Amino acid sequence: MPHGPAEVGVGPWPGEWPTGEHWDPELLRDGDRRNVVDRYRYWSLEAIRADLDTRRHGFHVAIENWQHDFNIGTVVRTANAFLAAEVHIVGNRRWNRRGAMVTDRYQHVRHHPSVEDLAAYLRQEGLPLHGVDNLPGSQHLESMRIPERVCFLFGQEGPGLSETAREACDATFSIAQFGSTRSINASAAAAIAMHTWVVQHADLDTEAAWRG
Repeated sequence: MPHGPAEVGVGPWPGEWPTGEHWDPELLRDGDRRNVVDRYRYWSLEAIRADLDTRRHGFHVAIENWQHDFNIGTVVRTANAFLAAEVHIVGNRRWNRRGAMVTDRYQHVRHHPSVEDLAAYLRQEGLPLHGVDNLPGSQHLESMRIPERVCFLFGQEGPGLSETAREACDATFSIAQFGSTRSINASAAAAIAMHTWVVQHADLDTEAAWRG
């Protein structure tokens, strides 16, 4: 029987240190136990963010934060996995970071006091706002063509999008469901929406897209 958790990451760099501005001396000395892909082992946080910035995708993710929703951290972590351009927190500035697993350090996270502030920012950037909610008239995510540049907006767990958010959206879409529950978890819905964008628009021909 194995004892204790599996070791995460790598220990101190063996042998002579590599040279280059992207290497972090402390990580080379002490080891790198972060939850990052092998490509970024021993890289500084700033170097990783700069490299990600060269190939971020065209979608943004926004989530309302009126009740310190525990889903927000998970949404941020998924946005990092699918390489969202930016994450927008709407409402309270403080948000529950536990589910993010420190991935917010590698993302551009913006705060907007209100939905109106978010909408104004997106108009400046030329980004349509698409909300997820199972409202009458919502498009079907499974059959719609998602714009390459878009911001997905998600509401709080339970009530979903606020009335103000619904009015600000350029469109809304719903996700097909077949069971008895009325809705799915907000972070699950966000992951489905982001992955749908990836299927339609991301470059899936490179080996890097399928790394373990």
